[in-house]
Amino acid sequence: MALKTQERILIVDDNRALAKLIARKMESNVDMIVDVAHSFSQAQDLIDEHGENYFIALLDLNLPDAPDGEIVDYVLSKNILVIVLTGSIDVQTKESFIHKPIVDYVYKGNIADVNYIFNTVNRLSKNRGVGVMVVDDSQPMRTAIKNILKSQLFDVYVAAHGEEAMNYFEQYKNIKLVLTDYKMPVMDGLELTKNLREKYPKSELGIIVFTATDDEGAAATFLKSGANDFIIKPFGREELIVRINNHIENIENIELITNFANRDFLSGLYNRRYFMSSAREYIQSIKNSTESFAIATIDIDHFKRINDTYGHDIGDEAIKFISHILLDSCKGRDLVARFGGEEFCMLLKNISAEDAVKFFVRLRTTIASKEFVVDNVSLKMTASIGVCIGDTKTELSMLLSRTDKALYKAKEGGRNRVEMI
Repeated sequence: MALKTQERILIVDDNRALAKLIARKMESNVDMIVDVAHSFSQAQDLIDEHGENYFIALLDLNLPDAPDGEIVDYVLSKNILVIVLTGSIDVQTKESFIHKPIVDYVYKGNIADVNYIFNTVNRLSKNRGVGVMVVDDSQPMRTAIKNILKSQLFDVYVAAHGEEAMNYFEQYKNIKLVLTDYKMPVMDGLELTKNLREKYPKSELGIIVFTATDDEGAAATFLKSGANDFIIKPFGREELIVRINNHIENIENIELITNFANRDFLSGLYNRRYFMSSAREYIQSIKNSTESFAIATIDIDHFKRINDTYGHDIGDEAIKFISHILLDSCKGRDLVARFGGEEFCMLLKNISAEDAVKFFVRLRTTIASKEFVVDNVSLKMTASIGVCIGDTKTELSMLLSRTDKALYKAKEGGRNRVEMI
């Protein structure tokens, strides 16, 4: 399989000091190769050489051999994203490029503007794979908004009314933001907002509503019904982009905070608190079904010996190594958590007793067969595993007590074993 070529950024500005400053900041903050050109002709040479690898180009409007912004049209024709660098933001200058499918424009005023550039580049890179839904019964409006969103590298889905939009959520799981009009046939924007909020909290899905200037009270009604924000029509391209990116960043920040609260800092697995909460929710959800499940406690054998012999840094790497094996072994619905030290817990959903035993025997074998290599240390580890088959009539704490007893039995039996109670 061919290795992916590293992406590049092209900076074109005849102000050598500013170009150098931007390049240096980019290299420190963005994981891409940065190329610099000081003229149209130099930029053409670089694009001829690396064109397909350029993620974005930062372009000065006034170059010695292209004084009227000709480079913008040239780079756009090569299907490269463009941020315009301009020393002037007068109306005439802005009108010369604002209608073009550029990402943004930046006034070259101070260091804050330079920081804005690399924040924008990082934002664009993160936008790839993020879904945004546009819901409007006007096809021209849908197309116009879709083109704006595409320039920001979002995955864009469009629908003519709320019912059509709801169907997309069954198929596409990457939708983070919905932009919806109010008055539409079949299902209007207000009903869509209410339906979406029943399924998705604000921490998972943003909703921005388009309202008309003469529609008094509509914005408040939507906000009370679960919308995050509203935009009054007609709106500008810049306003739409800023609001969208702000809402996507808010959702990402909430996800990050939630992740910190639910994850073990060392292994990246779920922590004990999250495991207990999610396991209880799962057991409650299957009370009236015949679904069976299994819980296991897993303990790395002789882990203290690893810490004492090689040091705690190597011990931490060993924890991460085992964590990856456990996570790779699970299905998407299953839960795996680090309970502390060298102890882990797994919950396998919708599995029979026979299949659960087979799973944990394979897991024990996999752990024992893997060689752990870090720095100058190479060793093999084993794990003891205590398993119990769950039932919805037994408290989770009691089920975990059974796995602990089974684990103790595995340890007493010589370690590197699976025991079930």
